[in-house]
Parts: sequence; structure tokens; C-alpha cells
Amino acid sequence: MKTKDIVYIALFAALTAALGLFPPITLPVTGVPITAQSLGPMLAGAILGARRGALSIILFLVLVAVGLPLLSGGRGGFGVMIGVTGGFMFGWAISAFIIGLLIEKFWNHLNVFNAALSIVFGGIVVLYAIGNAWVAVVADISYWQATVGSAPFLIGGAIKVVIATAACLAVRRAYPLISKAG
Repeated sequence: MKTKDIVYIALFAALTAALGLFPPITLPVTGVPITAQSLGPMLAGAILGARRGALSIILFLVLVAVGLPLLSGGRGGFGVMIGVTGGFMFGWAISAFIIGLLIEKFWNHLNVFNAALSIVFGGIVVLYAIGNAWVAVVADISYWQATVGSAPFLIGGAIKVVIATAACLAVRRAYPLISKAG
């Protein structure tokens, strides 16, 4: 791993932490806050690629686990990670990896459609599948109830997909080797 890879990984871990500065909005049905932080894994995977994108989120999660208050609302610690939001947090690393893998696959023919589709699949479909399963177990509700309870989050998710897609395509045009090297 080169120095620039370490810098990119640290930069996107910091970006994900910074996205936690936006105040969360907690929905009463699931208790899971709506935050800007799920944009971090989308951007990390779409811009850095699978390996570096996932590593940036893993670094972020390690920092949260040791107690740094990097999550929305100034939360941190391993206890938070095994709570109701834990599945979404662990899913972030998988999400970043899958988004990065798909973006790398489409790299030579990357356009708005396949970039957005890659980000939707990894950042919404995969993330929500993992997060909702975790919510169902921790909250002792059915998977269906957890999925229905997460429906309001899709509006924010769609907005984040638009932002991540635009950023991915802008970076690809301005700096075409950043994801390809990842």
C-alpha cells in the first residue's frame, strides 16, 4: 500500500466523521437516526474503489469502536455499534466495497446510469438488507416490520445517491486514475 492510498483512506474516514456533524433526525418507528453519514460509504466506494473505500470505512468504524464520538449526535463506543444502528454501521464497509467493485467494473464505460445503479445497489439495497436484518434481531421485530420502518429513509437515500453519483462522475473526469488504481 502506497502513502497516497493511506492518505485517501484517512481522508474518507475523516469525511465520514464530518458527515456526522449534521444533526440526526430519529424516526420513532425504528429508533434509527437519519444522518448524512451513509453518504460517506457511498462516496468512499464510488471514488476510491472497493479496497480503499472499504478500508476507509473500516478505519472509521475502528475509531468509533474505541470510543471516539464520531457518529451523529456525538456518539461513539462499541456499545453503540451493537445497538439498533449497528447493522447499518457494519453494512457501511460492505456497501463501500460493493459500490467500489461495481464502479471499477463499469470504469471504462462509466456514465450516470451505471454509476447511480451501482450506488443504489450497494448503498441502498445491500445496506438496507443488512441494516434491517440487524434492526429486526435487536428490536425483536420481524424483518418485514424493520423494512417497512426503514421506508422513510429512502428519500434521504435517494438524495445521497444523486450527490454520490455526481461526485463520482466529477472525480472520474477530473482525476481518472483515483478509482481505477484502487
